[in-house]
Formats: sequence, structure tokens, C-alpha cells
Amino acid sequence: MIKVINCKKKNYLDILKKFLDLRRSGKKTENKIISKILKDIKKNKNKSLLKYEKKLSKNAQIRPSVKQINKVISSLDPTIKRAIDFAYKRILKFHNLQKTKDIFYKDNLNNKIEYKYVPIQSVGIYVPANLPSTLLMNAIPAKIAGVKRIVLANPKNKGKLNPAVLYAAKKIGIKEIYSMGGAQAIGSLAYIQKVNKIVGPGNIFVAGAKRQVFGDVGIEGMIAGPSEITVLADSKTNLNQVTTSMIGQAEHDSNSQCILITKNSNLIKKFKKDLKLKLKDIPRKSIASKSIKNNGLILKVYNDRQIINLINEIAPEHLEINVSNYEKYINKIFNAGSICIGKYSPMALSDYAVGTNHVLPTNSSAKFSSGLSLSEFYKKISLITLSKKGVEKIGKYATYLAEYEELKGHALSIKSRINKE
Repeated sequence: MIKVINCKKKNYLDILKKFLDLRRSGKKTENKIISKILKDIKKNKNKSLLKYEKKLSKNAQIRPSVKQINKVISSLDPTIKRAIDFAYKRILKFHNLQKTKDIFYKDNLNNKIEYKYVPIQSVGIYVPANLPSTLLMNAIPAKIAGVKRIVLANPKNKGKLNPAVLYAAKKIGIKEIYSMGGAQAIGSLAYIQKVNKIVGPGNIFVAGAKRQVFGDVGIEGMIAGPSEITVLADSKTNLNQVTTSMIGQAEHDSNSQCILITKNSNLIKKFKKDLKLKLKDIPRKSIASKSIKNNGLILKVYNDRQIINLINEIAPEHLEINVSNYEKYINKIFNAGSICIGKYSPMALSDYAVGTNHVLPTNSSAKFSSGLSLSEFYKKISLITLSKKGVEKIGKYATYLAEYEELKGHALSIKSRINKE
């Protein structure tokens, strides 16, 4: 059911790369469908949006009324409200620590150089149907950063609005709420609501649509696609913890990726049996089973060098280092969205209420990007105020470079500020 790569083979990294590439390459048919939907919505706006929502989601109402929203929220279990309140406080507290400071520099010639953080004016947040935690993770940093307009896109689940998502939206103060999902929701945020940036994770259609609208709007500096986990385990690791962490990620989406790395052959045998048993007992077993079959992997390793090489090549969204001597690995891992260390740190907990952000880079984009933070919601602007002495001093050397690069106009522009009046 789950594939195994034995790293005794010299080309084990090449085999791994082929496995990873197969998932992240995407199907041409899916890309064509996404392109068609986006093009249609860009041209025909609400008419096309409603058409796709009716066809793909059986949804005929894009924007619920305030009365509907409040009625749905009133049905929410108080326990879930308290859980959202608890998570809200922890996420707010941790992300408040990420606040930035403007930079001001003045030199001995009275030249002033500033670097100013300016909040993005409008942001669209995509939240999968029943994930209030995702709204908290995206909207709280945006709010702290000072984004004035936050637009929520949240598909209905079996034709119904989600009370927990709506409660979280009300708590955060989001006024623009749309019931829409998939590629059509991304198209709407880009071309109907016309936000400046779109954030939030989603399935392969959502991630693909975000890639295609990039340039017309901004997106996160990462690929926030179907979820991933890599678990590093040894002979002392609790088997139940390994299996549940893998299944916990697999149940997200049939395109989710779950990888186990271990030196221990006995653990692999036990894990395979335990996986089959535990998959039978979860409500989303068909999704999780498909995910494990298509994107599940066990890597049998023989030394620490292989472990480090594999983790840095996978660049997982989530990494659990559930081994007794985890200290020797931490400083050698450069590519991961988040790292949960030790047996008391399940990745699933960080999805909700630890305080760190769960919107993280997938598809190996952790090699060049980071998880969602306040920085996603700022633009940075340089402000330059030069003195008369300053432009003369700096301009002298800048003119040499401009003339060397054969940019005569640049040199003339600089000289126009230096010429004696």
C-alpha cells in the first residue's frame, strides 16, 4: 500500500526526486480547467462565478446576509467557541512579537535614508470549508499588520455555511464574506473583489489558480498547496505517534504527502501493519488511503548523513523529529516549513493552538520560502532625502558607474543636481 525506498541504492536521492516530481508536476488537464475558469471569470465576472459555483458546488448564493451569518453562528457549540477564543489569543500573542520597525539612517552629510513598512491595503483569504483554524492563521497576522480590507472566501460544506469559520471571522472583524471555493473563488478574489493579495491554503485547484493569477495580484511567497509531513523515527519512537501523525496529514486531501524516515527495519514492519488497522477507524479513510497509496513513502536509511540529505531534499511543510537524540539533526536542517521536536510535539497541535502559523510552504518550496507571517502583509518602501553635499559626494561615484554602464541619461540626471546654480 505504501511505497518504500531502500537507501542502500546509490541513486536513492534520484529515486526520491522522481517520486516528489510526480506529485508536484500536476496534471495538464487540471491546469487547463483552471485556466478556463479564470479566463471566464475575468471576462464575465459574477455571471461566470455563479455558473461555476452552481455547477461545482451546488451553491446559488455567493454572499450570505448578516442575518444569515449571525443565525449560523448562534448554532455553534460553546465548546468550539471557547477553543477558537483560546487559539485566537495564542496566535495573536505570538504574531504580535513579529511586528516590524521602520529603519531610519542619517549619515555625516545629512543624507537621510528610510525603510518604511506599509500594510497591503486589501487581502483575500481562502479558507477551506470547515477550517476555522486556517482563518485565524491568515487573518490575525493581516489584522496586526494593519490591512484595512480583508475579504474571506469560504466554500459551503454540503450546502451549508460553517458556523466556526463565521464565528472566527466575526471575532476578527471581517465584514466581506463570500461563499465560494476552488479555482473560481481565487478568480473572484483576483478579478471581482480585486484584492491586492491572495493568501490561504487549498487543494490542487486552489494552489494552481493562485499560481496563474500571480502577477495580476500577489500571493504568498510560497506554495501553500496540499499538506505534507515527514516523520523521523527510531527504535525508541512510539509506534502509535508515528502512525497517527502520518494519518493525520493524509486525511487532509488525497494529494497530501506523508513520508516516514527511519533506520529501523522492525519499526517499518510494525508501522505497515498499524497503518492498515488505523486507517479503517477514521471517518475520512477513503481520502487518507488514497493519499497514502499515491503519495505515502517510507525511506529506509542507514546513517545520519542520509537522513539530513533526504530531509533537505524533501523540504517538507511539516517535519516531526521524534527521536531520542534529536539535537544532532536540528542545526543541519535548512529546508522545512516548521519543525516539531520531541515526542510531546505533534504537528497536528501546531495546526490549531500552539501559536505558530500553520500556513507553510509545500511542494519543496521550503527550500526558498517561509511560512506565513506578518511580513506577508507589508510592502517595504525606501525613502531617500539627500542633502546638497550628499548628492555631490555620492553623485561623483554614481556618475562614474553610470558612464561605465553606458547609461548617459542616468549620468546627466545626476549631474543636473550637482551643477552649481
